[in-house]
Amino acid sequence: MTTVSVPSPVRVTTAELPALVGRVLGHSAWHTVTQAHVNAFGAATHDMQWIHTDPARAKNGPYGPTIAHAYLTLSLATALTAQTLDVTNADLIVNYGIDRVRFPAPLPVGAHVRAQVTLAEVRAVDGGAQAWLHLAYEVRGTHKPCCVADVLLHYYSQASSAARRNQPRGGVQRGRADRFGVGPGSRSSRAHRSG
Repeated sequence: MTTVSVPSPVRVTTAELPALVGRVLGHSAWHTVTQAHVNAFGAATHDMQWIHTDPARAKNGPYGPTIAHAYLTLSLATALTAQTLDVTNADLIVNYGIDRVRFPAPLPVGAHVRAQVTLAEVRAVDGGAQAWLHLAYEVRGTHKPCCVADVLLHYYSQASSAARRNQPRGGVQRGRADRFGVGPGSRSSRAHRSG
């Protein structure tokens, strides 16, 4: 993957994030997905299917050229998000989860891809903030995104990271959504709360 040009990210602190909810933060730089990148991902994930790794056979397949793995495309979220949002007081960024992932179109090898990043929601979490980011992966020259996903990131400062290390591990954390997004802190439970 090669980067064409790097835009300046929006720079804010965790305290300033809520003011940006509902706004498009920007677009990442365009990246070129190469066959070498796709082959390396296939080897690492044991997914060497010919539509990804065999350009000669793929020519006669459903997409023409080889295409990037869907999960390779999704995995670009970290790099593409970092180009659009810089939480300046965060010493640690944790991938907390991904929701509503769709792959409406393939990402052909050799294509240029970027993400439009929108801040959908912000919540306070112990020692930091949770950002709910909506990513739409655009492919240059097409109108249909190759991936649409909601990504949840936790931003922690060094002081809050030390506090987290001292917390007991395991058990149920009250007031937080369980790993499937169901529970007192989930979007679905908030929709059912009144007043």
